[in-house]
Order: sequence, then C-alpha cells, then structure tokens
Amino acid sequence: MLGQMMDHPLLISDLLTFSAQYHGDTEIVTRTVEGPIHRYDYRSAARRSRQLAQALARLGIEVGDRVATMAWNTHRHFELYFGVSGMGAVCHTLNPRLFADQLTYIVNHAGDKAVFVDLTFVPLLEKLADQLQGVEHWVVMTDGEHMPDTSLPNALCYEDLVEAEDGNYDWPSFDENTASSLCYTSGTTGHPKGVLYSHRSTVLHSYAACMVDTLRLSARDSVLPVVPMFHANAWGLPYASPLVGAKQVLPGPGLDAPSLVELFEQEEVTTTAGVPTIWLGLLQHLRDTGKSLGTVRRVVIGGSAAPRSMIAEFQERHRVQVVHAWGMTETSPLGTVGTLKSKHEGLSEDARLDLQAKQGRAVAGVQLRIVSDDGAEQVQDGEAFGELEVKGPWVVGRYFRTEGEALRDGWFPTGDVATIDHDGFMQITDRAKDVIKSGGEWISSIDLENEVVAHPRVAEAAVIGIHHPKWDERPLLVVVAKPDDPPTAEELREFLQDKIAKWWMPDDIVFVDELPHTATGKISKKDLRVRFENYELPTA
Repeated sequence: MLGQMMDHPLLISDLLTFSAQYHGDTEIVTRTVEGPIHRYDYRSAARRSRQLAQALARLGIEVGDRVATMAWNTHRHFELYFGVSGMGAVCHTLNPRLFADQLTYIVNHAGDKAVFVDLTFVPLLEKLADQLQGVEHWVVMTDGEHMPDTSLPNALCYEDLVEAEDGNYDWPSFDENTASSLCYTSGTTGHPKGVLYSHRSTVLHSYAACMVDTLRLSARDSVLPVVPMFHANAWGLPYASPLVGAKQVLPGPGLDAPSLVELFEQEEVTTTAGVPTIWLGLLQHLRDTGKSLGTVRRVVIGGSAAPRSMIAEFQERHRVQVVHAWGMTETSPLGTVGTLKSKHEGLSEDARLDLQAKQGRAVAGVQLRIVSDDGAEQVQDGEAFGELEVKGPWVVGRYFRTEGEALRDGWFPTGDVATIDHDGFMQITDRAKDVIKSGGEWISSIDLENEVVAHPRVAEAAVIGIHHPKWDERPLLVVVAKPDDPPTAEELREFLQDKIAKWWMPDDIVFVDELPHTATGKISKKDLRVRFENYELPTA
C-alpha cells in the first residue's frame, strides 16, 4: 500500500523560490572579482537566476546539457548554481587549480556545451579553448565595462546575457532524480572521475546540513564559505543557506587572511567553513595582529584532518566552536560531523579535544562501517580499524560515463582507513595508500602529523613511508618551519617523545621551504613520495 500524499518532487529551484518568498530581503554579499562589494537579496537573486535560465534556453541549452563554470564564490556563480540546475541542465564546476591536461580531459569527458568563466581564469581557458571539443558558448562572468578583449571564440558578456531577459519564467517540474550538478574528483590516481548529483540527493543533503547536530544553520546566521564553490559544491552551503534563509557572504578571490577577517567583521559572519590550510594562515594573522573573529560562532573544518592544536586555539583563544567534518566529492560531501552528545558535557578539556579531533558521527541518512582486507565487518570499539565504507541517499552509486558501479556489496569504499567507537565517532587514521606499514604494524601518518603541527614553531608537516630493508617502511617527517625561530630536528624528537609510541618516532626529519598541495588544498603525498623516491634513511 502506498501513501496518499502529494507527489511533489524535490527540486533545487524550490530552495531558491522559498528563500525569495520568505527571506526575500536577506542579503547576499560578494567581494567581486572586479573589486567592489556587491549587495543584493534573495528576491533579486531568484529573479536573475530565472533570467539566466531564459538566456541559457535562448543559447540552445536543453535538459541534461552540461554547463561548466570556472569561478570564485560570487553572486554570479550562485545564480548559475540555480539557473542551470533549475532549468534541468547540469551545473558542472571546474577546479582552476587542476593541471591543464586534467581540465582538458574533464571538459571533454563531461561534454560541456557552454563554459562560464570569471575574469581571473580567462587567460587559462584561452590556452585550452582549441582543445575543448564540444564547447559552443563562452561566457565571461562580468559586465560590459570590464569585458576583456579575449580570444575565446565569440565570447559573451554575462551581464549583457542576463539583462536581455525579463525573468518571466516558471521553473519546470521534472523527476527529482534528474541530474543537477557534476563534480570531478581531483584524480590523484588515473583520470579524474565525475560524480553526478541529482536534485533529490542535493535537496536531502541540504536538509541534513541544516540540522542542529550537523551545521546548525538558521535564518539568524551569516554564512561565509571559504571552501570554493568548485570543491564539492562548497560543501553544500550555497544550497543549505537559502533553505533556511541565511545571509550569505561570498569572498570571491579574496581568500587571504586580512580580506577574510575584514568580511567577518563587516558582515557579522557567524558561520564559516574551509580546509585546515586556510585556517593555519588565518590563525597566524590573528596572532600577529591581535585581532579577533568577532561574531563568528562556528568554524567548519574539513577536507583533511583538523589538528587538535588548531581546534584548541579556535575554542580557547577565540571562543569559536569547531565543527570537525568528513566527507568526499562522492558523498555530496557531508558524511560525518563531530557534534558532541549530552553525555560528553562533563568531559575534561583534554578529553573533549581528543573526541573533537575525530571526524565525528554519521549525519542522519548516512551509514558507516569499517571492513578488513577480506571484507569482514569490524567491531566498532574505537580500536579495530579497517577501510571505511558508506552508503546513503547522497552517496555516489556509479561514476559518470563509466562502466559498472562504484560500489562494493552495496557500499561505497572510501579508501580511508578508520576506527569507529561505541558512540559512533569515526576517526580517519590514514588513507589506505598513505598508511605506513612498519614491521607488520601500522603507523598513522595523520596522527603523527597532527602531533607535529602542535609544535608552536612548525607551520606545516607531512609524514610519508620510506622503504626500509628490515621494517619494510619507516616514517620520514617533512617539515615547514616558521621562519622566525625554526626548531631543530632534535627539538622535534623531544617534543614528540611523550606523545607517540616509541616505534612511531620518525627515522629522519627533513626541513623544506614548502610542501606540495593538491588542487583541493591538501598536502600531496603523491608528489612527496616522488620527490623522496630514492631517499635513504639513516637507519637503513
């Protein structure tokens, strides 16, 4: 027997329609690529998104066509999120930090019919345009005054395109499983893979993101996503914010610490989100200037593990709650969030920080398990570890334009090695390819790195496994020291002495000026392994 409720599909356009109707005067603020601060509200954003949908239809964009964006977090990018998906096309965000050959592969594999590009990235695409086989339309995301003289074929001006339409447009209704947006993985091994989200998965993910035990968003929040809109849809914040009518503050290209702090203060930001590398620079800026985070109440940290010391500094010095989260492009991306339970209110400060350093509990809708190499499910006692597997309504089932499913026995294998404790708190101990196997035992490079970066004179650190004739692998610690007073290798060993198991102690410590990073801001262990491929440990 089926229920007898209205059969109304879950559509992305409804999120914007709701915010325009019930939070129409709530601001969306952008630091534009051209320079000035741009302000308008949800009512205006909804109108311009409808105008954009009209313009796309006039260009011949149809349901299912892929429309690519290469842009910062701006109001125009926000309009594309809703205008493209709302009309039934697919919003495909391109990461400008990828290598040229990766971008070429991605655009051609996706079959993008149109590309919208911010001024910053016009020179990059000019070099690639003749290799992008199916692109019929190039649109530069600016106004007539700033429209560049570009070699992009028949380039159009975004503002001219939008303003030519009247906005008298009704969002179409269609199956909620219709594709809405497309993100590609960063392609650390082989070609990048496309994750094709649906309207249903996106709307459900938005509801989950707003829950009190997730990101706790409401109409009283002012949300600044530092995480780019080309990284897993800015962790869903451009969809979740209109769902609750939260003010949005979009930083554009201004991701340096002074620019962010200025927006935090000026726009009374309450919630912000980004990867640890962003917060390392921001915390240093706050130390140097003596400034505070003002009205900011929550900092969401994901993308890679948040060091315990970073969590402590945010909370103890700035009185800002850290929301430690985990996810992947393949999970839309929220999978777990580190929200404490009432039973944890009486914990000591150290015990609370230990728990917050874990990636947290499953978001309602997501299921987690860990399995051994032979596929046997492991006990969730906080000690047993295995590969993390997930399932849920916003988890990928198969990759775009590939044969077969991405699943194993109905679960998505993440490639992360993790533990899960009795309360459901999951902790990533390593990527399966990064864990160091020494003498039959495993050393977590993540745990070791987090201990090292707690040293006050260390800026960044990475640990990789180096071949050892006796132990198979041993850890090499690679450190970027703070320039004013760098520590010695011996000082770091003394610092680690009572914090790690004796056999975890790195066999060697190397100081470098900088560490390689991936296009998503994570430390590139792949590049480090290549760099130190022939490195001989002093213990070898």
